[in-house]
Amino acid sequence: MKKRKFFKYVTLALLTIGVVSNAFSQEPYQKPELEQKGSWSVIMVPDLQNYVKRGVNQPILDLMTAWIEDNIDSLNIKMVICVGDLVEQEKKIIRDYDGDQSSQRQWEAVAHAFGRLDGKVPYITATGNHDYSIDREGNRSSRFSEFFTVDKNWMNQKTLVQNSTNEAGESTLENSAYELKDLNGKDYLFMTIEYAPRDTVMAWAKRIAGMEQYKNHRIILTTHNYLNEKDEYTSGEVKWLLWEPYSVNNMIQKSPAIKLPKSNNGRQIWEKLVKPSSNIEMVLCGHISGEGYRMDKNAAGKSVHQILFDAQSMGGGHRYGNGGDGWLRILEFYPDGKTVKVKTFSPLFGISPTTREHAWKKDSRNEFTLQFN
Repeated sequence: MKKRKFFKYVTLALLTIGVVSNAFSQEPYQKPELEQKGSWSVIMVPDLQNYVKRGVNQPILDLMTAWIEDNIDSLNIKMVICVGDLVEQEKKIIRDYDGDQSSQRQWEAVAHAFGRLDGKVPYITATGNHDYSIDREGNRSSRFSEFFTVDKNWMNQKTLVQNSTNEAGESTLENSAYELKDLNGKDYLFMTIEYAPRDTVMAWAKRIAGMEQYKNHRIILTTHNYLNEKDEYTSGEVKWLLWEPYSVNNMIQKSPAIKLPKSNNGRQIWEKLVKPSSNIEMVLCGHISGEGYRMDKNAAGKSVHQILFDAQSMGGGHRYGNGGDGWLRILEFYPDGKTVKVKTFSPLFGISPTTREHAWKKDSRNEFTLQFN
């Protein structure tokens, strides 16, 4: 009996050592770095509304842009692109169940976070549906241009080459284009168009893409609403709502959805703008929680890579979560001018040795390689 007990204890001890050994032999944490010498990168920032609507979440957004600032040189970051929904409520002064920050403080928080990048790297902040207020006819307005001007970031001013007007007829960055030349021998135009772009904006963007001076550029287009999590183009009438002047049981009331006149959904953006343009080769979007990707050929036979990334429901959910666990996308453009490696990383998890094992999403929806023609 004693021998049996002895061997039993020895076996248990060896099994325990094996488990501990396997735990410590997990793949070590890898700090974000370029995979190829000579690469450059774009950082894709998902919807930010749930970071700014609660004061306790705002430091996570500060951490995200601080990490970007800290890695401008090591990752050779040439552009930062946010896919829209910078705030949760565009005009709000009452605290309710869906956030404890007024719209003023939300706008201030997101502008402050991007302020870390001012003068250091150009960035695009697209507009989403939450960045607009509408009236009962669907006419939109936004405070976006108060907080994101061309003079805010000298690097934006330096690279801005085209812009159009918002619905009020004002020149803003809601519809604009930025030129970066000779990135491994290729010229790039980074273009952004408003949420559910109006027909006039679609015509403007198509004309820009067709200009002789950009015919050999590779255009990367950013717009808020384009793909869904099933890798399909968004479709149907584009609608938004307005906040009613009533709060019931700590809930600000919302109107029924109101159609936005002369607006375009994802499928219409593809059919009217992206497909006919020979040089739009990538589209980045948000709006729908989750990840998405599809590749289609444009009218010139070139591959168009279309990427959805919206982490707003991660980290506890859309309404009461922490904003999205700090997830970012790193798009590394290889020196061959054709290959792009897409990776998904969280500075929030990566900052602590306790959580670094969770800092990367390695599944095929979050880490993949694509090829331009």
